[in-house]
Amino acid sequence: MPVAPRSSLDRRRFLTASAGAAFTAAALPGCASSVDSGGGAKGAKETLTIMDVAWEKKDKQKAEQELGMNLNIVTYDVTKLNAMLAGNNPPDVVRGIGATDVPYFAARGLMADLDTYFAKSDVLKPSDLAAANDVWRYDSETRKQGTGPRYGMAKDYSQDCMFWYRTDMFEAAGLELPSDTEPLSCDEWLDLGKRLVKRRLGKVKVYGLSAGPVVAPLTTIMWMTASAGGSLFAEDLATVDFSSPEALKALQWYLDYAKADIGPSVVNPNPDGWDWPTYQANRMAMANDGYWFGGTIGGDAKIAEVSRFAPAPQLGSNRVSPCFGGTGYWVPKGAKNKDTAWKYFEWYFGGKLAQDRATTGWGIPSLKSLVPKMPQDTAFHKQSYEVQQRELPHFSVLPVSPYAQVDALNVVLTKVLPDAVKSGTAAGKIADALNSRINDQLARGKELVG
Repeated sequence: MPVAPRSSLDRRRFLTASAGAAFTAAALPGCASSVDSGGGAKGAKETLTIMDVAWEKKDKQKAEQELGMNLNIVTYDVTKLNAMLAGNNPPDVVRGIGATDVPYFAARGLMADLDTYFAKSDVLKPSDLAAANDVWRYDSETRKQGTGPRYGMAKDYSQDCMFWYRTDMFEAAGLELPSDTEPLSCDEWLDLGKRLVKRRLGKVKVYGLSAGPVVAPLTTIMWMTASAGGSLFAEDLATVDFSSPEALKALQWYLDYAKADIGPSVVNPNPDGWDWPTYQANRMAMANDGYWFGGTIGGDAKIAEVSRFAPAPQLGSNRVSPCFGGTGYWVPKGAKNKDTAWKYFEWYFGGKLAQDRATTGWGIPSLKSLVPKMPQDTAFHKQSYEVQQRELPHFSVLPVSPYAQVDALNVVLTKVLPDAVKSGTAAGKIADALNSRINDQLARGKELVG
């Protein structure tokens, strides 16, 4: 089925997580020693094909030298990936978003079970894996994510519904700063956004609140529905119900946010494409981005001085703080060089590369043993670290259906919501339209999966 371009994935998840800053140090010596070499003539270099964001030439050369293999980098494109998988000629390693990719690909038998590799590894030990790596697990019998074999691993992660805010803008508006320990209600959060927005000649000049990825509103509604005590997906994950009391409440919140025109939405997207340029330019008061966003903020001392991190707001009394990313790598079941792929896994996820990544503030390390390396050297880093540590117990894996790619479901929302908001259509009618269109897609997908 057709799917949307992964612009939100490219911008928000892959942005600096690609080769760029990561290849500043050598890999951990001997990190690939726990598995055998792949095929090929003795003495010949192995070639590993990786579907990823673009790499710079110098980074590729450095990685090849450290790994002792040739790397063939194929630029990530979901349509191309689907075609390669269908043609039984997949890449050896694929970059993906664990939280949303795994149910779809694992349910179709397209992912390699990596449990035996983890069991043998002296570098990536299951006991050292952060709980967020469970987004890369899938049980094909129960068709549930979070348990079962491991099909990949996150390079790092964030609890994506937390938010950053500008203390200078709060103080200028005479508003009390959000708590470091107690989450705001979503209604309080929306009200703050309305108070912080600044307009000139009827146009927004300073966003009061950026509430989630514009091209992926599904996750925002899923999170709020869960907080209200419900689930957007049915127990068998074969249908959605935007008409349930909890989901309707979440949908209404998003409609109110979009109608208020206080931040980027499916009606008025941010021309900058993502939050950082706007936030840095003093044109955004609150940014609904996880811990990873601190990697950008921390690089600008002036912005860091007036920025703080806050817990995920809640729509109801069921406190949840999910991860909708968990960006990392997986190995297709049909990959020809699985042992070589595992060498890359240990080098990338467990070597000095991973240790250096942990110190940047671009995400919570995927290995528990690397958490002490998270930056705490400045007041900015100390505050965000402490808020993040208190938030960890509220981490959860929210169910995503295996019967359609999340990108495709978001296409439905981004087509239905703009006209509905502009016309003032009632939330109940919008819910009916979303149920009809999305459930049709899920039904077709279920027929294919069986």
